[in-house]
Amino acid sequence: MLNMDKMNRVLAHDAYGCTLTVEAGVRLHQLHLMLQQRGMALSSVGSISDQSIAGAIATATHGTGMEYGDLSSVITHLVIIDGTGRRHECDGGGERDLFDAARCGLGALGIVTQVTVQCEPAFNLHAIQTPENLDGILDNLREVVYSAEHVRFWWFPHTDDAVVWRANRTTMAAQPASESFLRDRMYGFHYYQLQLYKARFTPDDIPRLAREHFDNRFDRRIEWVDDSYKVFNFDCLFPQYVNEWAVPWENAAEALRQLRIWINSEARKPKGVRVHFPVEVRFVKDTDVWLSPAYGQTVCYIGVIMYRPYHKSVPYKKYWRVYEDIMRTLGGRPHWAKAHKMFYYDFVNLYPRFGDFVEMRKRCDPNGVFVNDYIRRHILPPDHPLTAARDAGKGEQGHLLTLETANL
Repeated sequence: MLNMDKMNRVLAHDAYGCTLTVEAGVRLHQLHLMLQQRGMALSSVGSISDQSIAGAIATATHGTGMEYGDLSSVITHLVIIDGTGRRHECDGGGERDLFDAARCGLGALGIVTQVTVQCEPAFNLHAIQTPENLDGILDNLREVVYSAEHVRFWWFPHTDDAVVWRANRTTMAAQPASESFLRDRMYGFHYYQLQLYKARFTPDDIPRLAREHFDNRFDRRIEWVDDSYKVFNFDCLFPQYVNEWAVPWENAAEALRQLRIWINSEARKPKGVRVHFPVEVRFVKDTDVWLSPAYGQTVCYIGVIMYRPYHKSVPYKKYWRVYEDIMRTLGGRPHWAKAHKMFYYDFVNLYPRFGDFVEMRKRCDPNGVFVNDYIRRHILPPDHPLTAARDAGKGEQGHLLTLETANL
C-alpha cells in the first residue's frame, strides 16, 4: 500500500503559461486552494475533490462540458518512477508514448511523482439548475449540451422528470447557493436515508420516493455564482454503489431510452427491480490519452447509483448487468474507477492503443512490481505468466491503485 499524502508541495508556477507543477500526492481540494492563491483554476472539475491528482489522472477522472476534456488531458508534463526504478520525465515532446500511456496509467506503469497541470485564470461560474422533461432533453440533446459551457443533467428513474444544470464563466460577484437546513439536510439527507433504509424491506416504495423528492426538492429553478471549483463540486450524500460508462455522445439518447424502457418494465413486475435516483449524465471532449474512455471520441458519461443507507447493502447486480449490456452494445467504455466486467480482449477491441499500452506496461514493469488483482483481471492477457500468480509468494509485490471515489 502506497500513501503519497505527504508528497503535496508546489514545485513550480508559470504565471505566463498558466501552469502549476505539484507533487502527485496533492489532493484536488488542496490543489484548488493552491491555484486560487495564484489566480488560477482548473478548467473542469468532477463532482468531488477528495482524490490525489495522481489517482485522478490514473483513471481519467472527468467533469462535464462538450469543449472540455478529462483531467488526464490537462497534464502537460509528468515524472514517473517505473518498476525497474528508472525515473522518466515525459511530455508531448519527450517520451511521448510513455506520456500518453501514463496520463491514464491505472497504476500499472509505475509511480507518478509529479505533474504539471494546464490551468486558466481563476473564474467564477454562474450556475442555473432547472427542472425539465426527459423526453424534451433527449429529443433536443444537441441543443441542450451546447446551451452552456458546462452541462449535466440528472434523470429521476420511475419518472420522466430531470434536472438540468448549466454553468458558464462570469464576471458576476459570488452569490453562493443557499441551503435550507430543513429541506436539504433534515429532509434531503437524514430523512431520505431513513426512507431508503425502510425501502430495503418495502422496495415498492422506491418509485414513490423518486416522485416525492423531485416534487419537494428539485422542481424549482436554482441559480447561484461562486468560485468555479465550488460550483463544480457537490454533496454526494451517503455511501453508494456506483457504475459509470462512457458512450459516444451521439448514442446517449438511445442509451437512456433503453434504460428507461427496462426500468419501467421492471416496475410493472411484482418482484421487479426498483432503482434509486438519480442517473447522472455528463459530457467530455475527445482526447489523445491512450486509455481515456474519451480517447478519439467525445463521450457521454452515464452514471447509475444505488445508495447504501447506513452502510447497509441493497440489491444492485441485476441493474448493473442490464445497464452494462446496454452500454456495451452502444460502444461504451467503463470508467476505470468503477467496478466493471470488461477484460483484456474486450479492451483490445475498444481501445485502438490498448495493445501499445500493454507493451508499455511490459517495458516499464517487466517484473510485475505493480501488478495487482485489478491489473491481472482487466489488463493482462489470460495466458500471461503473471495472471496465474495470485499471491505474494509468486514473486510480485502488491501495489494499491488509487481509484476515484463515487461521483454521484
